[in-house]
Amino acid sequence: MMTHDVASLTAWLRLAAAHFAAAQAELNALDQAIGDGDHGANLARGFARISEKLDAAAPADPAALFKLAGMTLISTVGGAAGPLYGSFFLEMAKAAGTPTELDGPALTRCLVAGVAGVAARGKAVPGDKTMIDAMTPAMAALQRGATLADAATAAHAGVAATIPIVARKGRASYLGERAIGHADPGATSAAMLLDALAAAP
Repeated sequence: MMTHDVASLTAWLRLAAAHFAAAQAELNALDQAIGDGDHGANLARGFARISEKLDAAAPADPAALFKLAGMTLISTVGGAAGPLYGSFFLEMAKAAGTPTELDGPALTRCLVAGVAGVAARGKAVPGDKTMIDAMTPAMAALQRGATLADAATAAHAGVAATIPIVARKGRASYLGERAIGHADPGATSAAMLLDALAAAP
């Protein structure tokens, strides 16, 4: 059974940083359509800062790694993304406990706890046109025993499902039907984060 230690989980966060740096313009463009237009820039900056901190010192265990990520995002990322992704990683840290390695079920528990934290922080449910629309089907897949790659695929299907709906949360909710036809940037970045997790060595 595959296990995830600090090294492999650090590789995930570094790969996510690379993904967000490369997709910065794409995410900004999605956000320009229905939000502030800075989602990509904010995430690229936040995850780059995580990488810088990891260069300075390696966390002792997965919980410490997730806490570092969460606190860094809260302190460096503007808009809604910082508190939401920060809550995701901080709840993952709480769920991780003290082990130095996480097996598949333990990682799933951490991810599910993280998503619950996002939902509570944003008061969002599936269908609101938020990152929860990508995260919820991904977590359901993992809880059925699917692979991380399958969970990422489910997340992307969730992103596609946000395109034809009206937003009920965030700045996009002010647009009413004008938000129809645009993928939610938060859902898109959430799927990218899971892509990185599935692809990390």
